[in-house]
Amino acid sequence: MSKVCAIPQSPQQLIYTLYKDIAMAELMAYILNEYSLMIRHVSNQDNFSVEINNIRNNYENITENALDSLIKALRLATRGVWHCDPEKHIYKVTYDEVTRLLQGYVENEVNLNNEDSCSKTCPDYQNTTRTGCFEDEFCSKQPQCSGKIYDCQFFDSDVSVCQSPVNSNRRYEYIEYSNGNTLGEYNGCWRDVDKVESWNRWIFTKCSYCFCLCDELGPKSDRYFNLRETISDVKANKVVTGVRFIKKNRVFHIQIQQGQLLPRGAINESTLDWIPVDDYKINDTTVMDGVDYHTLTYTSRSLDLTEIKKSDDPSFVVTGVRLGSWFGLNLEVHFSKFDFVKGELVEPEVNGVWETNNIYARERVNPDNADLPTRAKKKLFETLVPKSDQYNQFVEFVNTGVDKDAAQATVPFIDIREVVSIPPVPLGGIGLSYKGKEGYGGFVLPEIINYDILPYIPVPKTPSK
Repeated sequence: MSKVCAIPQSPQQLIYTLYKDIAMAELMAYILNEYSLMIRHVSNQDNFSVEINNIRNNYENITENALDSLIKALRLATRGVWHCDPEKHIYKVTYDEVTRLLQGYVENEVNLNNEDSCSKTCPDYQNTTRTGCFEDEFCSKQPQCSGKIYDCQFFDSDVSVCQSPVNSNRRYEYIEYSNGNTLGEYNGCWRDVDKVESWNRWIFTKCSYCFCLCDELGPKSDRYFNLRETISDVKANKVVTGVRFIKKNRVFHIQIQQGQLLPRGAINESTLDWIPVDDYKINDTTVMDGVDYHTLTYTSRSLDLTEIKKSDDPSFVVTGVRLGSWFGLNLEVHFSKFDFVKGELVEPEVNGVWETNNIYARERVNPDNADLPTRAKKKLFETLVPKSDQYNQFVEFVNTGVDKDAAQATVPFIDIREVVSIPPVPLGGIGLSYKGKEGYGGFVLPEIINYDILPYIPVPKTPSK
């Protein structure tokens, strides 16, 4: 099981399914043995009581030993289900992106202050705005940054800029400096490059072109996460069976799959459906930032990596999910009490509860100066963060590396594939994880945690030693 992500079942679910198949085969063998002795008894009028007792005792021992082995295996098995890398990453099919959050931007220092001055240096501009477009220089030939401008630095006086097509989320394909340094991948430019040159003002003052990060809200910047809760139809005895990220109207939502709960942890597969996400837009008059959605910014762009379970009571299953925005984005999961034998939610309107992980001492896990994760030549994204015993980590949405990609994209990307079990089962939790490799931006992905079957397994009367 080195790659459990390749199987649409958790290790615990897989073990339990295998046990049920073996137990059924043993039961069939026992029935056939009993039946054959019964036929022989009727045919020959012989008494096979000793043989029958031996068969029954043997079957009981096999059953007890198998049950004992099952319990030991289930205690060690994990319950998470998540995705390996796909054969091919496809935009808006297997993944989606936060766009134009912090993006590389070339601007002359004369346009970064109110005095039209060139008396400072690029690194002096760490938090500023564009104040004008001096004498129709390069600023008039490119889409200007109308938001905040951060972290400016100087590379060289003269630069060749390959601007991206108008319909692209990028500003530049690559940037090439006269000293030979290239930001991004140089594959030739689809249009004429823009020759950009710093200039001298008077004798000792130089107006330099800086490379900065632009934080600009606008129609090309998809940086919003839904904060509204989504609850399964508990009145129809439905529970959450799967999750996925979906982007609608530029807002990322966690969408849930629901199904009707049946006795002994089964799900009525004919009732499975994905609950539609809310169809609002961020500029609707009834919609508020911080209430209905969260906006990523330079100062607020983290996402907690966590698994939310109700470990203190296995009689609760997942019936809802939402994101909170307390010191960054954090996952919250709704649980409802259920009756395992009857397959019914127990007064879900009364017994429902929201759970989250309130941990403040946290560690960021995704790297800086990372390349696009889709550029990785090998599928090396098979390790999940957080690990099962660590819930104090987070990712921060950052620009791709300046050298590797001219800081044109936002990473990590978002894995938008549905995460479900086959066959479906109730969930004991939901998680948000990160998978990646050093040097690449990685992916954020949801993880489902199947309900724990172990408390409902009968303890063997005479367990093997």
